[in-house]
Amino acid sequence: MTKSFKKRSALFRFLDKTFFHDFILPTRRLIVLVLIGAAGMLIASPFDAVLPVFWSFNALLLVLSAIDLLLLPKRSSWKIRRTLPEQADVRSTFEVSLELESLGLEQSSVVHVELMDHMPYTFQLESSQLCGSIAGKSTASLGYTVMATERGRYVFENVVLRYFGGMGLWKKQVVLNSPNTIEIYPDLSQVRGVLNAVQDVLILEGHRVFKKQRSGSEFHYIRDYVQGDDVRLINWKASARTTKLMTNLFQPEKGKIVTIVLDCGRQMAIELEGQVKLDRTLAAALTLAAVALKQGDQVALIAYSNKVKVYVPAGKGLPHLQALTKAVYDLNTDFVESSTQIAFTHILRFLKKRSLVVLFSDMESYLYNQEMLPYVLRLRRSHQALLLSIQDPLIHQWARVRAEDSRQAYKMSMAHKFTTDRYAYVNEMAGRGIPVMDVPADQLTLSAVNAYLDLKANDRL
Repeated sequence: MTKSFKKRSALFRFLDKTFFHDFILPTRRLIVLVLIGAAGMLIASPFDAVLPVFWSFNALLLVLSAIDLLLLPKRSSWKIRRTLPEQADVRSTFEVSLELESLGLEQSSVVHVELMDHMPYTFQLESSQLCGSIAGKSTASLGYTVMATERGRYVFENVVLRYFGGMGLWKKQVVLNSPNTIEIYPDLSQVRGVLNAVQDVLILEGHRVFKKQRSGSEFHYIRDYVQGDDVRLINWKASARTTKLMTNLFQPEKGKIVTIVLDCGRQMAIELEGQVKLDRTLAAALTLAAVALKQGDQVALIAYSNKVKVYVPAGKGLPHLQALTKAVYDLNTDFVESSTQIAFTHILRFLKKRSLVVLFSDMESYLYNQEMLPYVLRLRRSHQALLLSIQDPLIHQWARVRAEDSRQAYKMSMAHKFTTDRYAYVNEMAGRGIPVMDVPADQLTLSAVNAYLDLKANDRL
């Protein structure tokens, strides 16, 4: 960098700071006074007194403005501290508090302040209280409520402060730097809510299912015999000690491996009801992971498009859920065709033990990806596979529309064709022993969890 360029860049930085960051601007009171002066000059025009009124009034305004600006604190006498959570769920509101501290303000002085926080563009302001007053060397606490509409890691940088006091003719503006970061996670409300609900269902449904058939091969506990229990599972020694019939209860073996595979290709960027398909599948995948970890199984995760984007080896325990969430919270789709060959090759290379492989993808990828079927069949030899996709509501809507012209008739016929192709594919894969579930978006989580629990209850993992 040359010496002349350094001088010019310093000048440009000064001009940018003066005119775009730290500057003064008039208040409404000053504008009203200027309008009053203009009216006075109009009244004085018939008496040839315009110039005396003009100069005297503007001189008075100039003196008052100089006094007003001198009474305002310096820009360097302000400090800002922003407080916000380290993590938040997408589309859920959270509080951001701003603590403004004055260092050079007289005890008897009162300054009115206005704050504007530089939020990321994907954030929506829900409510705010960013105006107030501060007296002397004290602190003012202001804040607002905001909601993030997209996942990822975001940075809050600057806070713009405008303040005025005294005569209230001019506002000073200063840009205060207060960097903060926040991680916006997928919607984990289903992980929290469904996890508790699933545990209740497991207790109720386990009591109902286990007493009818031997579910699992791992001993769980001994309980009282009830009508309908398998007589072959009666524990005669325990019955003799307690003088009443007791039965053994078994549960599926723990420590199995569940591998979640997430498609991040262009088809998963299609928006459904305000959310892209990848966001829907992430919520379902993390809920499934939480349930599997709660059941004592291990969970691995792979995300891919035309390459493997994320790989988390199998781990157990609920703390592993945090590692899975950290790995995928900022996962985005790629505008490329996803390659199932790459994902399944990676699975076959690293998964040596039998695993339940749950693939979250799009039905169009299943139907028209010619390279997928051989790899799924190969995977089926040593692993249990489950394919999941989200139904397209537009296809169902077109299939039910009443054709009133040729255009609508064409839409309806194509929708029927797509629907028929989907059903045919599901039946074909079921005949090969590979379950495929094409479900509405609001049923994806429940379908994935129920499918896992059914396979586990039948010892098919």
